Amino acid sequence: MAGLKYMSGFGNEFANEDPRCPGSLPEGQNNPQVCPYGLYAEQLSGSAFTCPRSTNKRSWLYRILPSVRHKPFTPMSCGDLTENWNEVEPDPNQLRWKPFIIPKSSENKVDFISGLHTVCGAGDSKSRNGIAIHMYTCNTSMTDKCFQNADGDFLIVPQQGEILITTEFGKMMVEPNEICVIQQGMRFSVDVFGETRGYILEVFGAHFELPDLGPIGANGLANPRDFQTPVAWYEDRTVATGYTVVNKYQGKLFSCQQDFSPFNVVAWHGNYTPYKYNLENFMAINCVAFDHADPSIFTVLTAKSTRPGVAIADFVIFPPRWGVADHTFRPPYYHRNCMSEFMGLIKGHYEAKEEGFPTVYVLSRAPILHFSIFYYSIFFSDFSWLAASDYIMSVRKIMYCD
Repeated sequence: MAGLKYMSGFGNEFANEDPRCPGSLPEGQNNPQVCPYGLYAEQLSGSAFTCPRSTNKRSWLYRILPSVRHKPFTPMSCGDLTENWNEVEPDPNQLRWKPFIIPKSSENKVDFISGLHTVCGAGDSKSRNGIAIHMYTCNTSMTDKCFQNADGDFLIVPQQGEILITTEFGKMMVEPNEICVIQQGMRFSVDVFGETRGYILEVFGAHFELPDLGPIGANGLANPRDFQTPVAWYEDRTVATGYTVVNKYQGKLFSCQQDFSPFNVVAWHGNYTPYKYNLENFMAINCVAFDHADPSIFTVLTAKSTRPGVAIADFVIFPPRWGVADHTFRPPYYHRNCMSEFMGLIKGHYEAKEEGFPTVYVLSRAPILHFSIFYYSIFFSDFSWLAASDYIMSVRKIMYCD
C-alpha cells in the first residue's frame, strides 16, 4: 500500500508517534501522572521482568482507551485449529498434502481467523514449549474484529495474495516472498484483496531471533537493517454494534466484545514489536569447492530452546543462488535427520523433486512433512539419480525453492 512507512532494524529500541498528535510520546519517563493528550500508558511485556537485558522484551503503548475495557471472554468454536496431536495416530512416513483449497467468496466468506487450519505440531502451549504449523485460506477481510495470540508468536508466510496487517503498532503490507512476525499478545487484523493463502509457524515459549553467524563473521544471511517495523498509526473509532477480540489461549479460541477499535495507540516505544522481512534481501552463502554445506546456512530466523545449539524451530529458505560445487552430487543429499522438517513452497520448484512431482502439488504450493530419523528422501527416480550422478559439472543458477 502506497504511503506505508517503516523503521529499519531488528530488535531495536524504537520510539514513534503518529504525526497527527505531535508530542504524544512522553519524554523522560514511561508512566507520567498525566500523559499527553490524556492518553493511557500501557506496557506490553514479551519476557519476564527479570530477564537479562539482551533478552528482555517490552514496549510502552500510549492509547486512547486501555485494553482492559472489554466484556468477559467466552469460548468459541476453534474450527480446524488444534494442538491436540493425539487426534491422529503416529505415522513415520513422509507426508504430502493436497493443496489447501481457497473458498470462493461467492459461496462462503472466510476471513483470516475462520480460515486457519492446523497441519502439524509438537509440544503444547500450556507448558510453553513447542510449535504448531498452520495454513490460512481466506477471501474476506476481518471487519470490526482482531486476533490476539496469548500462546506464542506467529511467523506468517504469504504464498498467494498480499495481506494488509493492522496492528497496535501500525500497519504492514506483506506480499508473497515476504514474511512477518506478530509476537505473543499483539492484537492484529488482516485485510485481503482476493483469494489468499499462506503458512504460519507458531512457536510457544520463545521468540524468533537472528541466528548466530560464528565464523561467517559480522555480515551475511538476514541482515538486521533489512527488517522493517511499522510506524505508529491510530484510529479513534467507536463501534456501537460491537468490536470482537478473538484470543487464542492454551490452544483454544475465546472472544469478547468492546465498543471501540483496539488500534488506538497514538505513540509507542520499546523493542517488542511486530516486523516484516523481504526474503529477496537474504544474502545466501554456499559451497564454492565441493560437497554441500549444511542447510542451516540458509536460516533466516531461529527460536532457540534451552539446550545450546538446538532450536525449537528454525525458519529456513532455499533462495536463488549459484551451484558451483565440483565432483559433487548436487541435489540435496540423502539424509536421516534428528529433526523433523516441514517444507512449504512459495514460488519456483523444489529442487529435490524436479521430476515426478505431481503438477497439482507444484503449482498449488502443497506442503511436505518429513519426520525425525526417517529418510529425508530427495524423491528422485532412479533415472533422475543417474542423471545427477552423470551430470557434467558447470556453473548453474539455482532458482527459487523457498
